Amino acid sequence: AASLRLSIPPGKMGTLALALSLLAVALTCPATATLRVGAFNIQAFGDTKMSNEEVAGIIVSVTPQPLAMPRPPQDGTSHVTSASHVTVLPLPLCSLSTSTYDYEISGPLGRDNYKEMYLFIYRTDVVSVVDTYQYEDPQDVFSREPFILRISAPRTKAEEFVLVPLHSAPHDAVAEIDALYDVYLAIVNKWGTDNIMFLGDFNADCAYVQESDWSAIRLRTSDIFKWLLPDDADTTVGKSDCAYDR
Repeated sequence: AASLRLSIPPGKMGTLALALSLLAVALTCPATATLRVGAFNIQAFGDTKMSNEEVAGIIVSVTPQPLAMPRPPQDGTSHVTSASHVTVLPLPLCSLSTSTYDYEISGPLGRDNYKEMYLFIYRTDVVSVVDTYQYEDPQDVFSREPFILRISAPRTKAEEFVLVPLHSAPHDAVAEIDALYDVYLAIVNKWGTDNIMFLGDFNADCAYVQESDWSAIRLRTSDIFKWLLPDDADTTVGKSDCAYDR
């Protein structure tokens, strides 16, 4: 069984919630691979939740594949036991694999005391991280600015691509989704590629993004982007029926 023990020091912990986005790579033949990509949130993730066998089992069951992209929200100002405290989160990512995993993590992001971090976990024999950078957000549009990864996946047709996660602030969702167009332009200027995937909890439906709002979102009105999840999809696990995640 393969596992990754992820150590997060106290300055980046606090009361931890994990917004988890998964990128799954399934090898279909020796020469090529198919990348399956998904995104979802785990609320209030930390030691307590991982010590709950039922909850931990669900988390593990949806993270069995070779590439994962977690985003952990946190409050960095409270519930830290001591300066030397280090929380270790065991993540048994693939019970049938002996593969090695690695990860990249952003700094704490957020305007107030409540912070989030974007965390990327990946299988090193399938993909590698070429470069990363934190979007600077000069207009301060984003509550949690994207932490951007440039990925090499030589067994895939794409070979190299860029991942841009976003967990939008619900009541600012329209402005934040629209501003992803500016992130797109920044990536093209920085890395010279438009092979980009935006993903995460955009809060892109129901009360936060209504049908009349789409005309003000460049990521939707521009014909250079393809939306993989339709507006009528239900990406929630509760009683609501909303296409929040895209």
